[in-house]
Amino acid sequence: MSVAMVNCSMVMGFIQDTKKFNNCINECFEMLDIDGNGMLSRELLYGGLNKLLSLENNTNQEEEINNLYEVIFKRFDKDEKGLIDRMEFESLIRELMLAMARGIGDLPVLVALEEHSLLMKAVQHEVASLKEGSRKNIRKREKNVLRDICLCCHKFETS
Repeated sequence: MSVAMVNCSMVMGFIQDTKKFNNCINECFEMLDIDGNGMLSRELLYGGLNKLLSLENNTNQEEEINNLYEVIFKRFDKDEKGLIDRMEFESLIRELMLAMARGIGDLPVLVALEEHSLLMKAVQHEVASLKEGSRKNIRKREKNVLRDICLCCHKFETS
C-alpha cells in the first residue's frame, strides 16, 4: 500500500489519455477474467472491484455491497445475462473513475492506495507525464542554449 496525493485533474488526465486508459482497462479485465471466457461474473467482479478501487471489505456493510452490485449489473449488464463483458466493463470503469474524480474535487487529497488500484494507475500516469514534460522542457532549454551560443558565436565572428 502506498500513500499519494490525488486530485480531480490528475484522474481526469488519466481518463482523457484514451490509449493509456483503455490499455489499463484491458489489463484490469484480463486480470479479473481468471477463467478466460471474456465475461465477469458477479463473484469475479466483486473481488476485482475491491482491489481496483481500493475498497475495504467490511462484513457489516455486506447488504449495502450486495445492493451496489445489484445496481451495477442493472446499469451495465446490457444483455441481462448476469455477466459483464469487456465493453460493459469499460463503461463501468470509466463511469466509476469519472465519479471518483468529481468526488475528489480540485483540492489534493492524501489517500492510501493499493499497488494495482485504478487511482494508483492515475498517479503513475501523472508522474510519467510530469517526467516527460520535464524532459521536453530540458530539451527545449538545451536547444535554446545551443541557439544562443550559436548566435553569440555568430555575432562574435561578424564583429
